[in-house]
Amino acid sequence: MSARRQLVLASNNPGKLREFSSLFANHDIELVPQSRFEVPEAAEPHLSFVENALAKARHAAQLTGLPALADDSGLCVYKLGGMPGVQSALYDQLFSGLPKDDQRNNARLLEKLADEADRRAHYVCVLVLVRSAEDPQPVIAEGEWHGEILFAPRGEGGFGYDPLFYVAQLGQSVAEIAAEMKNVLSHRAIAFGRLAARLQQGDML
Repeated sequence: MSARRQLVLASNNPGKLREFSSLFANHDIELVPQSRFEVPEAAEPHLSFVENALAKARHAAQLTGLPALADDSGLCVYKLGGMPGVQSALYDQLFSGLPKDDQRNNARLLEKLADEADRRAHYVCVLVLVRSAEDPQPVIAEGEWHGEILFAPRGEGGFGYDPLFYVAQLGQSVAEIAAEMKNVLSHRAIAFGRLAARLQQGDML
């Protein structure tokens, strides 16, 4: 039996590791967090999800010598011109200067939308897989999940903005739905499905 192929996840976010590990469960790939190789977080100076994801994937591949998968994900709110966008994890920090924190990010978002009736938003996930740090043709896949922002958090599951992200078709926030359902419906699941399709077409590791 051949050994499972290793793929480095270019993130130290435990929530993302749980979700991606579940998504890869049926594939002949061992997903290894970059923390196992003591890879520090990469800089994310870019204005777009795809540029940041590519920078993170190349960074992890360069320091480990293995293929790497990175995602850049965030929440885009229509009435805020797409913010917090690529700054989703650091949204409150932009204003307060305090360390990044999910609860403060959620509170900041509610503050910014306090007087808004239009609360449409969507999650974005861009996945980038590189076979090496110099890969000239990265595999790129994108997914979106549309919903709206609640007036107060609901649910205990998920992470990030999940307690505020309401999916009308389900009548629940993302923090209220089962992890198994999230792994089918989410922006990350959609992007992963498209990535898997690309790999099956011959973009192999």
